[in-house]
Amino acid sequence: MTLNLNLLQAQLNEMKQYISEKDVKKPSVSSAPVDWHLSHSLKVINNIITNLESSDPEDFKKEFSFWKILIFLTRKIPRGKARSPKVVLPPDEITVKDLENEWTKAKQNVHLLNTFPRKAHFEHPYFKHLDRNQTKTFLEIHTEHHLKIIREILEK
Repeated sequence: MTLNLNLLQAQLNEMKQYISEKDVKKPSVSSAPVDWHLSHSLKVINNIITNLESSDPEDFKKEFSFWKILIFLTRKIPRGKARSPKVVLPPDEITVKDLENEWTKAKQNVHLLNTFPRKAHFEHPYFKHLDRNQTKTFLEIHTEHHLKIIREILEK
């Protein structure tokens, strides 16, 4: 089964438009500026796809997660509830070049999703093992979560 990657591609294209607004902040919306949300989202995409690529489909375990069901059904992540693993935290200094490099890498990596076996997976800290299709859904939900924050930061 081929995954429809149109939403993730559109989200990435929207993210690219915001790179030039990287330094904009609005503390009433988020303590982090636009560049933090862009960098974090791109790191999540790139790290998760790298994990899928290196996973052994034989090791996939289908596990129950109440939070996974809730988030996947609502397609919304509550703000300020979860903490990001260190590996996907942006550096203190984020340059336009860093964001452009991460974006280019993410654009290429998203295309790889359809090359992985269905049981390629990564282990999410709250949702347990996510297979390839669940990972695509998670990436869409997570990316949209940060895009909504960016849109609110940039609202006039």
